[in-house]
Amino acid sequence: MTEIEMEVELDDDEEKPYVRTLEDVQSIIKHAKLDAKNLTQVTQALYYPSAAMESENLKLLELDTHMHQQIRLGQTLYFKGGHNEKVVLCTEEKTYDVKGAEISNSLLLVPDLKFAAATSTSPLKSPRTGQASLESSLNDDDDDVLVDRVLEQRKILKIFHEYFECREIRPRYRKIYELLQLTRYSGPENEEYIDRKLLFTYNQLLDTVQCSRKQFDEGLQHFRAIEFDGRMRMLDSEYEMRIVNCMLALLSENSWALDEVEYEETVSALDGIAPADIVKGLFNIYTIPTEGKEGKYTYKKELVARIIAQNILQPELKFRKDEFMNTWQEAMPEGMNCDENYLRGLGIIDKEGNTVCIRSLVEELLPTNIQERMRVLFKTKTRWTMAEMEPYIDSLTA
Repeated sequence: MTEIEMEVELDDDEEKPYVRTLEDVQSIIKHAKLDAKNLTQVTQALYYPSAAMESENLKLLELDTHMHQQIRLGQTLYFKGGHNEKVVLCTEEKTYDVKGAEISNSLLLVPDLKFAAATSTSPLKSPRTGQASLESSLNDDDDDVLVDRVLEQRKILKIFHEYFECREIRPRYRKIYELLQLTRYSGPENEEYIDRKLLFTYNQLLDTVQCSRKQFDEGLQHFRAIEFDGRMRMLDSEYEMRIVNCMLALLSENSWALDEVEYEETVSALDGIAPADIVKGLFNIYTIPTEGKEGKYTYKKELVARIIAQNILQPELKFRKDEFMNTWQEAMPEGMNCDENYLRGLGIIDKEGNTVCIRSLVEELLPTNIQERMRVLFKTKTRWTMAEMEPYIDSLTA
């Protein structure tokens, strides 16, 4: 058992506080009816901080296992948030919502405070031994042994009544779309109309978007963003479709199997049609390395099917389902099949009329406010199944 005394530290211009002495400690032990032999040799007197002490920059933050591990590995945690955004905390992999929470008791921050095991000078009581408990070592002392008590003084750095509570959330990378859609790339001939002040580098965009670096890279893939001329860009949908069509045309022109697409030849074939960085960026987005075939690539069927479907679907227009599916399939490269599941978050199937129809409904274009989004969804269609609505509300869940 260790002993701690507390005093209030006053400002320099106020009366100096009384400093505890060993005689005070002995007197308190006697009045408290404690046996000095059941206490360790060190008494620590705590002094409250003065009003002049600067400690407002100290905050108490709750860490989960992941954040604690990141700190131990030497990684950095980032707070992110704009003027109209709630602050989040990001590691290299995860994103956390940060909220202030009250503490029922007061927590004292005391640098160099010793715990019981470190206040004993007995070998049995040393923290280096794990064989005997502190309590048993104290009780084993000879009754005639006198305890040479030491008085040490400790200053409280800050008293906490609240802390920051962190809760893991989904990445908020919708901002990637909102910022990059302002400067969509539609070819070198249209670059003169782009406001260069609205362009972002990779790091500038990463600092702005509320998500971790890993999630940020996933967001760039989701929105098919490409680094061009040192800036992150999204492509105009018609321009993107035109370049992807040129890339897919090489399948039949070169008699390539679907899993034997060649990178260098694709980039070379589109020289003069589109900038090399654009072609390379789209190739990296739309293909994956073919397993078992070094240097060969395979187009992602779902991503190819979605860009083709997006090109066919036009806002405010309805398509008979059978006619749309036929048109969609005919536009697909030979050997690839379309699937209505590929329309997730891109279009909806309307079965409320006499004829089953398909219409465009792009998730990225819906309001971010949940009430407004629900209003738009039910204005578009009066009845939804959970499976139909899920892609349009999933991004807004916790």
